[in-house]
Amino acid sequence: METYPLSTVILFVRDIPTLARFYQVHFGYLPGSTDEPGWLELRSPDGGATIALHQAAKSQKRGSEIKLAFRVKDVAAFRTRALRQGLKFGVLHEVRGFQFSNAKDPAGNAICISSRGLQKQGTG
Repeated sequence: METYPLSTVILFVRDIPTLARFYQVHFGYLPGSTDEPGWLELRSPDGGATIALHQAAKSQKRGSEIKLAFRVKDVAAFRTRALRQGLKFGVLHEVRGFQFSNAKDPAGNAICISSRGLQKQGTG
């Protein structure tokens, strides 16, 4: 069966510049060129999925029913660094050999940092 890798996650947001700064500062995403009003793509520096910020309608609810999970090697160290930059993550969870912690971005979207998949090579 052919696979189709995830290429873009679209977030409908009211404040594109604030969200762009958030994902650049905390997760290292890079702004892509755009000439389309109400649309900004943020590129992953490692070639992973793009985060597209789309201008939300005024009637649209804050936040969404998705969670963006970012893979990090040292979840505890990332949480500490993020807190110094003003981003507070919740409790550090340890499950089946990996760690994770949750937070929200400025638009109310759920985000997660997780070491899932980075545990011992060949497992998980």
